Amino acid sequence: MTDPAPAPPPPIFNFNAYSPAEIQEAIEKVGVKKATMAFLPSFMLAMVAGGSIGLGALYYTIVACDPDLSFATTRVVGGLVFSLGLAIVLIGGAELFTGNNLIVMAWASGKISTTEVLRNWLIVYCGNLVGSLGLVILVLLSHHPDFNGGRIGLSILNTAVAKISPDMVTLFFKGILCNMLVCLGVWLAYAGRSVTDKIVGLILPISAFVAAGFEHCIANMYFLPLAWLLTETGQVPAGFDASVITIPGIIHNLVPVTLGNIVGGAGLVGFVYWTIYRKVVG
Repeated sequence: MTDPAPAPPPPIFNFNAYSPAEIQEAIEKVGVKKATMAFLPSFMLAMVAGGSIGLGALYYTIVACDPDLSFATTRVVGGLVFSLGLAIVLIGGAELFTGNNLIVMAWASGKISTTEVLRNWLIVYCGNLVGSLGLVILVLLSHHPDFNGGRIGLSILNTAVAKISPDMVTLFFKGILCNMLVCLGVWLAYAGRSVTDKIVGLILPISAFVAAGFEHCIANMYFLPLAWLLTETGQVPAGFDASVITIPGIIHNLVPVTLGNIVGGAGLVGFVYWTIYRKVVG
């Protein structure tokens, strides 16, 4: 009896999407690298991510300031262009706090410690804030809010008021829903084998959270400080009530939104997918 023919080698180019189990394994491996990265590169990559999400927010504002667009058009198109931020983060390489909530998958598998998870989140959160504030200063010095007859600035102010006005419980649940969609966008992007695949995978979940008006703590690190600086420098239209745009108002938003983002990303996406696709030992 002749030996069976050897199996053909795997194809060099594979255009099939990665399976959910392969995505889970990849995210775990990346999570270990993220959690054990040295402070300086982690912080600098976080600064890049903060600025990148801010650029997405800037792009969104250009759409939002057009009074001739319908509500749905503004929200959906604004969400699509906001996706620029996460595309830069995932494809260009950066450290985003909300996306890094998925490193709980590596933690749940025992590959990293609780201390390493919290260390990564703290470094990346602070780096995102510094990057966002750096972009805020550049945007303010460029007089970008004066664009379109000052409607850009007015849109930023209106957005900030809408983000600060809800009670903290509402903001918490908006944060949950937001990062559930953001981390699902990251999950889908990991299924792709090319830049195009990754962008197509992330764009709908990201645009959905923006269109629905959910709350992303890193995007808010751009919107809210910029709105506050506009009020502090007197760049507020006559009759506009900017009384809620204060430092306590910003904290009122960021605290519950950040906690909600953790629950939505780490809990409803990371832990759920880990439970489904984890490798059973023994």
